[in-house]
Amino acid sequence: MVEKTIEKRSVKTTTKNTPKFIWRRKHLLGLQDLSREELIHILDTAKGFKGISKRSVKKAPTLRGKVVVNLFFEDSTRTRNSFTLAASRLSADVLEFTAKTSSVSKGETLRDTARNLEAMGIDIVVIRHSAGGAPHLLTRCIDACIINAGDGYHEHPTQGLLDIFSIRELRPDLSGLKVAIVGDIAHSRVARSNIWGLHKLGAEVYLVAPPTLMPSGIEKMPVTPCYNFDEIIGQMDVLNMLRVQFERIGSSVFPSVLEYSRLFGLTVERMKRAKKDVIVMHPGPLNRGLEIESEVADGPNSTILQQVSNGVAVRMAVLFLVNQAVVLEKKK
Repeated sequence: MVEKTIEKRSVKTTTKNTPKFIWRRKHLLGLQDLSREELIHILDTAKGFKGISKRSVKKAPTLRGKVVVNLFFEDSTRTRNSFTLAASRLSADVLEFTAKTSSVSKGETLRDTARNLEAMGIDIVVIRHSAGGAPHLLTRCIDACIINAGDGYHEHPTQGLLDIFSIRELRPDLSGLKVAIVGDIAHSRVARSNIWGLHKLGAEVYLVAPPTLMPSGIEKMPVTPCYNFDEIIGQMDVLNMLRVQFERIGSSVFPSVLEYSRLFGLTVERMKRAKKDVIVMHPGPLNRGLEIESEVADGPNSTILQQVSNGVAVRMAVLFLVNQAVVLEKKK
């Protein structure tokens, strides 16, 4: 059975004397709180699921009979569709929620919305919300498993996981790997998840941005800040370009988009200074011509489409593991 095969792959063993690693977290709220062992366990579990997407019948019975709710209070294309596809491939029933067409538009609170959904018999909630900490709040309101699909400026753990998964496919050992996260870091929850995940797996993380787009509290993060992209680009093994989030920026943070592109955009000319085998990434959506030129985004060093593909496998792994934690708890 596919389910049994996946379960075997998801358990990490080293020697006969080493106890099996067992995932026990009912929720995935961020990468900051995960251990190195937990991170590796998710990534290794995702490997077992990636092959399902290449089969003629793209289904596994793992979550048959379970109900997954995509509780999205922000617009999304990749993340929502990726979770929908991941849940469907695990044979779960999927309920799509959109705030604009729900009772939220009439004043219903997040807590009441979640409790009403729970009354319908849901098992897993995937939440995306503009308020940091919204997924944490839900863990205190309902009994379902909660997966953070992006909350405020806090974290976007599954995006961080799929980014790391994509890097590990090309560079299995992250120890000493130099990764530059470039762009609008101040407003990026993706950056924060990447920072914590990469650091715990041994990578060296550089944040590259103008001072106005650097996050507060940077001195407490395990990163090296840099304000000149050209100074460090030749040393980097990975370039993770971030979108400038104009919808979150309240005032002008740089003189012009032309100047930003000239100083911090990944252009064809700038790529000439990078390592020949440098990995180019972007979580999407892309502002082509601003943070990255089309020739680079579609070039041989780009893993952007692989990131999208890997996102389904990673989210399948997360859905499987949080459900597994509930099953194990019930067996006690």
